[in-house]
Amino acid sequence: MAKKKRGRPPGSKNRKNGNVAAMDVGQLRAYIDSLQNVLAKKVSEQRAYFEEQLAQLGGYVSKKASAAIKAVTPANGRSGKRAKAKPKYQSKKNRSLKWSGRGMTPVWMREEMKGTKLKKEDFAIK
Repeated sequence: MAKKKRGRPPGSKNRKNGNVAAMDVGQLRAYIDSLQNVLAKKVSEQRAYFEEQLAQLGGYVSKKASAAIKAVTPANGRSGKRAKAKPKYQSKKNRSLKWSGRGMTPVWMREEMKGTKLKKEDFAIK
């Protein structure tokens, strides 16, 4: 078991340099300068540590990002919309109504098939 340290805990009112209010201007200036030096040293140490961590994390993130981009991008390099599909089916009543076969069955085809023995293959363009 480790020995306990004796004395006041860090941040207690009793300081090494004594009471700040009792110091003269020269002593205060020296005390402030020493505190600024300690603070600058600690800030630079922490900055170096965090920059190192950020550099390691940056490499990790860039690997993950490149993997994600490869997963999203098609292998053949094509992107965007595909070409408009050519019509495969045409209405028997109105020859201007055509359907490519993609998506839901159009209303005109459902209405023409209703009550008849016509099937989707009967509307195929030959």
